Formats: sequence, C-alpha cells, structure tokens
Amino acid sequence: MKRFNLLLLSLVVGLSLIGCSSNAGTSSDGKQTTLIYGRGGDSVSLDPAVVTDGESFKVADNIYDTLVQFGDMDTEVHPDLASDWDVSDDGLQYTFHLQEDVTFHDGTAFNAKAVVFNFERWMNPKENQAEPFAFYRSMFGGFKGDEGHVIKEVKATDEYTVQVTLNRPQAPFLKNLSMTPFSIASPKALVEKGENYGQNPVGTGPFIFKEWKRNDKIVLEKNEDYWVQEYPKLERVIFKSIPDNAARLNALKTGEIDMMDGVMPSDVPQIEESTELKTFTRPSMNIGYLGLNVTRGPLENKKVRQALNHAVDKDAIIEAFYEGQAEPAKNPIPPSIQGYNDEIVPYEYDLEKAKSLLEEAGYTDGFDMELWAMPVSRPYMPDGQKVAEAIQSSFKEIGVNATIKTYEWAAYVEKVIGGEADSFLLGWTAQNGDADNVLYTLLDKEMIGSSNSSRYESNELHKLLVEAQSTVDQEKRNELYKQALEVIHEDAPWIPLVHSTPVVAGKNNIEGFNPHPNSSVELLKVEFN
Repeated sequence: MKRFNLLLLSLVVGLSLIGCSSNAGTSSDGKQTTLIYGRGGDSVSLDPAVVTDGESFKVADNIYDTLVQFGDMDTEVHPDLASDWDVSDDGLQYTFHLQEDVTFHDGTAFNAKAVVFNFERWMNPKENQAEPFAFYRSMFGGFKGDEGHVIKEVKATDEYTVQVTLNRPQAPFLKNLSMTPFSIASPKALVEKGENYGQNPVGTGPFIFKEWKRNDKIVLEKNEDYWVQEYPKLERVIFKSIPDNAARLNALKTGEIDMMDGVMPSDVPQIEESTELKTFTRPSMNIGYLGLNVTRGPLENKKVRQALNHAVDKDAIIEAFYEGQAEPAKNPIPPSIQGYNDEIVPYEYDLEKAKSLLEEAGYTDGFDMELWAMPVSRPYMPDGQKVAEAIQSSFKEIGVNATIKTYEWAAYVEKVIGGEADSFLLGWTAQNGDADNVLYTLLDKEMIGSSNSSRYESNELHKLLVEAQSTVDQEKRNELYKQALEVIHEDAPWIPLVHSTPVVAGKNNIEGFNPHPNSSVELLKVEFN
C-alpha cells in the first residue's frame, strides 16, 4: 500500500517559462509526464527532520518514505518501509519488520542499520545545532537524556528488523512515525553532505531530487528503481513558487502550471465553471490563528490577551476572505479531531467588553504593538495581509495600534520562532489527526524556542498533555484534552480564527490525486488521462 494520496502528473507547457529540458513532457503514447505544481512559497529545507513548514514537507513527501504511512484520505496507519510490526502487551516495545531490496537514491542499501542511524540522529542533536529537530522533540517528549523522552532504545536485531523500546506508553506513537519529519534519509548522504544535506536530499521515495533554484523551482525526477512496482507514473515533478495568488491562478489558466494550492475561496466558482479545470477539496483538519507572544509588553497580561480575543470579528473575516469555506474557531483543534471541547464558550465579538478588560489591565488608553502578516497563502490563511488589515482595524477600535509587518517566508518563520513578533498570523494542519500534534507541539512549555511561538508556559497544561500522551484509552484521552482546552481558552495565548476547507485546483485530466486532510502533496499515483 504505497501512499495513495498523491499526484502524478505530466504536462507539456511553454518550457521556456520554467527552464525545463526540452525532452521532458510526454510519453510515447502522447500522455503528459511532467507535472508543474504551483505554490505560494519556497521550501525552507529538504531535510524534513529539521523544518516545521508545509512547503518543505510538500516536496519531501515525494523524495522520502517513512516506516509507516497514513491511508489515502485518513490518518489510519498502514505499512510503508516497515512491511509489518509487532507491539508488546505493555505497549513499550515495537518490532518493525522492514521491506527488503530497497535502496536509497544514492545506491546504498536501506536496512535496519539505516533506520537506527536516523533515530540516533533525531535523538541526539549536536551541541548548538541551529535546527534541533523540533518535531522529534515535540512528538517524542524531548531528546535522549531528557526527563520526558519517550524512546528508551532503538536497535537492529537483524538486517531487516528494528526494535524500539519506550520509556512509557505513547498512544500516538505509530501515527507520529507516519509524519513527514520522520522520513528515512540516506546515512551516507547525511554524513557526506553535513550541513548542506537540506539542499541535497537523498531518500528511498518515488522521486529523486535534481535541482533547486531558490524562490523559483524545485525539480524532481522519477525514481526508475522505486521499490513499489509500477510507480510513480510521472517522469518529472516541478514545484514552482508563485507567491501572488492571482498570478498563480493565471498560470494555471494559461498552462504554465498544472496544479496549484492556496486557491482563494473567491476564485473557486470560476474554477468550477471552467471546462479545463477542476477542484479538489480537502477535509478540514486545520486551524488559522493569531499568536500572541506572552513574553512581550502588554501581552504578558492575560486580560489584555482576552481583550484582543473579544476585539476580533471572526464571522466578518470569514465572510470577507473565505467565501463561506470556513467556520469560526474557538479551540486550537478543529471539531474533526477527538478531544475537541464543544462546551467551550467562545470569546464573542464585543468591543465594549474588550475595552473593559484593557481598563482592568491598566491600558485604558490602549497601546502600540506589531502584527505580523503571513507572506504566503495557506488553506487556513488565503491572504495574510488582508486578514491582518481586518484585525488591525478591529484593534484600532479599542485603542490598540497594530503596525503590520511581514518578511519573506523562511525569514518570517525563523523570526516568529525566535520570539521577535508581538503577534503573528500562522496556522497548522494536524498532520497525524491527533490532538497531541496540535496542542503539545504548539502550546506545551517544552516547545518554547521551537514550535511554541507564543512562548506560552503552563505547568497545568503540561501535566494534562503528558498524561494524555501516555494514556492508551481514547475516551480518557478525550477528557484530558477537553480539560487542556479549558486551560488554553482561559489563558488566551492565541486568537483562534478559523477552521477552513482547503481547495486545490488542477487541470481536469488529472487522475489519482487524493486531497489528504493533512495537506500532503504526494504525487505517487497521479497521472494525466
């Protein structure tokens, strides 16, 4: 079962527009064999272990494989590089039996030693390492030697068997391993490329990395020796960066690209009316939010953060920018994820209440702050600049003067993580369908300095989240998450904005693309008819 939520596409376009070689584009029977995928921003790195951004994962999904993988349109766990596995009765030991006769793109063998090498790398970041494997830290409770670290030992028991022993049970363990950050990379390439590995990735996946022109395109070519027979169907995939939404849609209409994400909700009707194009709708599993850095100035005060929550008209934002393809958010996790707390009473849009809270906090005359706007389109944030302007206008009504700032995407992410922003627009898609992937990753105190960009610290929340991680009974986990959401709601480190219904657009002859709710763009089975 190889990732069935993928796009394999081809296309003949004005190759001079993108600088492709002239011999790529069609097969002997005339079918397109090159797919150009338009997106709003460039990748940060193609080493999926060191990044947290979706643009990097979109490309990495096609270069690498993971031990286990999600289903076509859900987050159920299926075999991948591990053909099967056994779990001990106490939930503390996982034995993975690996696929045989699989090779990395550099010709080296995939085996148990390679898997152990990757785990050891994730567990032991180098001192002063700039990118300390944020996802590993969040999904597995820290690194080797840390008090909360989930994994006790990883060892090869023979050439194609890996045994993972845990310090404590972890309910989402297999789902975590299905995530892109835990893709298996070539040990040889990791050693030889060192700090440059992220620009020279080597996996076992369906496509091989060939070229990267920053802020322009990334070119992948078919892995002719791919271990899953008959796949991939495309000869070449090109990820093309086109930041402007209108320009990206125009590129789709004119044939410069074959597929695009970041479709503006207002553009959906014209795409659906076209005889040349069609849409693919992803089930919603995301959150768009305004993060509030609780360590900066007035935002240290809980009442100020609550006031700002009361000052945002989410319904108006949805009406203006989402064309009804979103619902207002009151929790950090969407209703589709178990543990959602529907009993939470949202912060209603109430400017007088907001002013009253500011007065109680000692800011009767308001204050000045920065509001950072995302420079790229995302399903949960189709136009960060316009959403920021709407929030800026609302804040002004209560005396809060918000200056909008933005940066190129990679710099934006780095600066937000570094704590430089007062408030910032961001979002998240629950990659493994588990509440842990949102709440622990983005809001636990252990993630400050990596993915907890609000720098929010709560011992009460931490205790609930760690207990939920270690509890196998899903009903008990749900209750713990509901309690956690009450704590988060009261402390208000975010202004949850929307849960959107993401749309991808493409040519109407594209087949085999499954729009997975975790926003992956895997192209294994996609082709043009």
